[in-house]
Amino acid sequence: QVQLVESGGGMAQVGGSLRLSCAASGRPLSNYAMGWFRQAPGKEREFVAAISRFGHNAYYADSVKGRFTISRDNPKSTVYLQMNSLKPEDAAIYYCAANDRATMTAANAYDYWGQGTQVTVSS
Repeated sequence: QVQLVESGGGMAQVGGSLRLSCAASGRPLSNYAMGWFRQAPGKEREFVAAISRFGHNAYYADSVKGRFTISRDNPKSTVYLQMNSLKPEDAAIYYCAANDRATMTAANAYDYWGQGTQVTVSS
């Protein structure tokens, strides 16, 4: 099975940028469609972005469309989430996830999860 480790979280100002990384190990990253999800305190985990196995297709939540970009580098076994024009409502723990079936937006479609990385947005 694949192991996932997120990094790159931290504090950014409103309007600022952060780039999250998700490093995969144990299996070739190209075996998996990948997703990013986030969970804010007291809220349900929500879909942010997903990318197909070879990066041909990407999907975004309406709330981040035009501001966030998901990408992947299979030889480096890493998936990225570039977050621009950050808003206070983007603050959450961000998780990457993998599934070996299809590019999905539902959290319950993903079998493997990282431990999460905290993103804080200050005004």
